[in-house]
Amino acid sequence: MAEQNTRLGILLMILTTFVFSLQDGISRHLAASYPVPLIVMMRYWFFGLFVMALAARQAGGLRNAARTEQPLIQIFRGLLLAAEICVMVIAFDTLGLVESHAVFVCYPLLVAALSGPILGESVGWRRWSAIGVGFIGVLIVLEPGFGVFRIEALIPFLAATMFALYGLLTRYVARKDTAATSFFWTGVSGAVMMTLYGIWYWVPMTPVDYVWMFALCLTGALGHYLLIRSYEVAEASAVQPFAYFQLVFVSILGVSLFGETIRTNVAIGALIVIAAGLFTLWRERRNR
Repeated sequence: MAEQNTRLGILLMILTTFVFSLQDGISRHLAASYPVPLIVMMRYWFFGLFVMALAARQAGGLRNAARTEQPLIQIFRGLLLAAEICVMVIAFDTLGLVESHAVFVCYPLLVAALSGPILGESVGWRRWSAIGVGFIGVLIVLEPGFGVFRIEALIPFLAATMFALYGLLTRYVARKDTAATSFFWTGVSGAVMMTLYGIWYWVPMTPVDYVWMFALCLTGALGHYLLIRSYEVAEASAVQPFAYFQLVFVSILGVSLFGETIRTNVAIGALIVIAAGLFTLWRERRNR
């Protein structure tokens, strides 16, 4: 039974990465015509309603979901994720899907590197070695000193750092709060922040782009639902390595729909980062 659940969790994680890849492709399409804060704001309106609807169906309703002893950290988590999404969409528009994700895949290595100072976890020399190798892969992707490095290439790295910090804070608040509480605060605080910020960028959309916006909202909600289900039926350490499928899917979208190219250094660097990340995840699972 456990094996069957793990298999289902892996399938759900792969499906999750596919849905999130579609979401990234739609974000890249919309960001070419509309301000990023507007896109993320409308996405968060739907996301906020989605998490409140989920919370309302749970025992205790919204009041129970919102109950926390660490509201400031929960709010900061929500603001951090909303800001990270804005930065990543800017990266899609600036660098494209392929190169943005080739850098962004280093976030598990950042989680491992920062877990010591933030969570007090022990990071052994093997994981530090994997982190070092992974960042060599990132440098291969960025190609500093070869005449083609652009400062814009640091945008997805900033997003990866923000997402890693968000993940670590999520693990920190999980010591006292349930996953439902963290999910509620993520959606609601992010929706409030993006409304206060994004409303100043309001411009009307064409009817077709409103359809794309609705599709963006649907893929966001569906992706988060599938992710939750994946973690419910299998251990996170078993399914997390399959999150790297997102790089495969966004590469297919980037090349086929947006005319992007996969440069040799990007492919080699991304493979090195993924290998280092998989080793780090394996070490974490073994230690547990």
